[in-house]
Amino acid sequence: MRRLLMIGAAAALLAGCSAGGDQPAESAPTTAASTPQSSTAPEPPPAPEPVADGPCPYLATDEVARANGQRVAQVRLSADQQPHPSCFFYRSDGNIQLTVRVYVGDPAVATSLVDEAAPIDTSNPTEQPPGWQGGYESTDSGAVYAVAKGDSAVIVTTNQQQSVKARSVATAAISGLGM
Repeated sequence: MRRLLMIGAAAALLAGCSAGGDQPAESAPTTAASTPQSSTAPEPPPAPEPVADGPCPYLATDEVARANGQRVAQVRLSADQQPHPSCFFYRSDGNIQLTVRVYVGDPAVATSLVDEAAPIDTSNPTEQPPGWQGGYESTDSGAVYAVAKGDSAVIVTTNQQQSVKARSVATAAISGLGM
């Protein structure tokens, strides 16, 4: 959009310069296309919060326990992003061991959520599962694996340092979601 505005302004400037001799150049009419507009990128939704107990509709509890290497004592769901709520998997001591956040909506928001979770500057790039792109990295509190495809994003955070565990859960979630 900015490139088009700059081209339009340059064309108007050139047209003014090519006007003959002493005659004043005609000013270009102001239109919506030549008026700078503020960026109206959609705001990403707030981070999900667990609000209700229940099974994760797209990911089996035993699959999470196997992949993450810890027994799952409780599963809670967020109220947002229906029909794909975020799923929170808890250890027996009551702490969260793994979270799966699913977003479906605006492609720009999906990409920004992935970049927020696994920043391009610090994370390792990934293209798994095929067709999905994002990043993964270890953090002080565990690991994150975040990927987007079109208007969808899946972000897995785990209390385990091995990102392969988060990748395994992300792949299973994407499969369970039919994405």
